[in-house]
Amino acid sequence: MSRIIGLFPELLGTGGVQEVGRQTSAALLEISQREGFSVSFLGLNDPPGPACFPAYKGQVSLRGFGRSKMQFVLAAMAAAKGGTKNRAAVVLAGHPHLAPPAAFMRLVSPNLRAVVVSHGVEVWNPLSLIRRAALLRADIVLAASCDTAEKLKTIQGVPASKIRKLPWPVDPKILQMADAPSTLPLPQGFPAGPVVLTVGRWAASERYKGVDHLIEAVAQLSAENQGLHLVAVGGGDDMPRLKELAAGAGVSSRVQFLEGLSREQLGACYAHCDIFALPSTGEGFGLVFLEANAFGKPVIGASVGGTTDLIEDGVNGLLVRPGDSQHLASTMRRLLQEEPLRHELGSRGARIVREKYAFAAFEAGIEKVLGELGLDSGARP
Repeated sequence: MSRIIGLFPELLGTGGVQEVGRQTSAALLEISQREGFSVSFLGLNDPPGPACFPAYKGQVSLRGFGRSKMQFVLAAMAAAKGGTKNRAAVVLAGHPHLAPPAAFMRLVSPNLRAVVVSHGVEVWNPLSLIRRAALLRADIVLAASCDTAEKLKTIQGVPASKIRKLPWPVDPKILQMADAPSTLPLPQGFPAGPVVLTVGRWAASERYKGVDHLIEAVAQLSAENQGLHLVAVGGGDDMPRLKELAAGAGVSSRVQFLEGLSREQLGACYAHCDIFALPSTGEGFGLVFLEANAFGKPVIGASVGGTTDLIEDGVNGLLVRPGDSQHLASTMRRLLQEEPLRHELGSRGARIVREKYAFAAFEAGIEKVLGELGLDSGARP
């Protein structure tokens, strides 16, 4: 039986990489059930032992390794060695940092083909020699955006012939929630009045997300818009500093941090905000822009990185100059003052998400890649 082995940093946690991993494994599961492949998924940082999570249809089963790199690599190599000879097999590494285990697997299974998934910021600087060598050995490298594809070529040296651009999909559950927003539970502490929403992980290592600039922009607009609030959904070790920054700018009462929300509560935040903004300078893609668009909300992002693939300036949102708090504030002011523009951008965004970023389109893209590597219906037993 032809087989697929998926290696992921983490499938059960929160974050963009984790969400992409879940959607990728769900697509692989759908394809395997239809085509008669076997699949196995390993999660390096997931709790040790077997686990599962609900997918587009059915359940995705995985095995976690509790951050034990040695056990993870040994299990991956055992999975590679355990297949039937002369049957097509593919390993998909869900992050460039997992390219070395994929390369080790080919030592025990030379016919194994390898796909490596790149997300963005992790390939913006040269990888270590071992990771880069393993990445270059892959048969295909997936990039979610044009910017990431370009950096794979120019910074990592991946040949253009190996790179395939495949945008990440919006979780079908997000689309279902967006179609029935009145049923979603609004979290305690969500303010009334005009709300600018941002979503991310507020870690000191990820200050490029730009929450500092959002706080500064709210402070600039506070005098003219007494009811304006910024809601920042997410947690991280940088939150104490961000709260101090809000206090120093005199807008503590206007900035709410909401942690530990359920998927449904996050959906309610999207549904009740007026604008979504994430002026990040380090996004390889930015699923949160698409999620906000799915709810018909206009989005604001920095004109850099993968964000420019997702936000068409004046179409589904507005782009601002990276690191420019004044430009961010003036753009927020414009959207807050012009309700027809907010509605127009949000409505277009909702259509674009459903046309270009549906799970079915992503699954078809994954299946095409597998077909290139010889894992198609003709490879079935």
